[in-house]
Amino acid sequence: MKTLLLLRHAKSSWADPGRADHDRELNPRGEKAAPVMGRFLMREGLMPDLVWCSTAARAVQTLGLLGRQFAGDDQVIYAQDLYMASETALLKCLQQTHAEADRVMMVGHNPGMESFALALTGIDENGHRPDMERKFPTCALCQFSFDVADWSAVKWGAGRLERFIKVKNLQGDARPTNDDSDESSSPDSANT
Repeated sequence: MKTLLLLRHAKSSWADPGRADHDRELNPRGEKAAPVMGRFLMREGLMPDLVWCSTAARAVQTLGLLGRQFAGDDQVIYAQDLYMASETALLKCLQQTHAEADRVMMVGHNPGMESFALALTGIDENGHRPDMERKFPTCALCQFSFDVADWSAVKWGAGRLERFIKVKNLQGDARPTNDDSDESSSPDSANT
């Protein structure tokens, strides 16, 4: 049995329109949201054995703000291929993961992250897919389980969608703000 955690980076800043997209960092809301998600993952015992992370500044910063336990150099693969990756590229990366890693996290971007999650979903006993289809906001996380011994065996539609968690829904943790908007007002929101 393998567990996959898909995390969209936290909300990023558009304050410097001249900055290259790859170099955009988190805004204050994003800086508050990532630790909230990190505490949730710790509380639920969802520490990954391995993390695939986009090299974009906002993804790297999100991973770092989850907590020290998440960003150890020996367990993180920073991959340029994950920056704005399609669902096909994300699957290829995942299938390259060594079999010893039972729980893997991928930190990336939309629209690829959302498309990847939807394409992996086969079983959704808890009814999370419609919520995920409506909106996969920044710093949202979905958890999948796969009945495979090796990551190379993961195929489309083979995942059991266990959870879809948004920071705003986490109980007992401070919300970053009461604003539920996402980056949808940004010029290239579909690509973040």
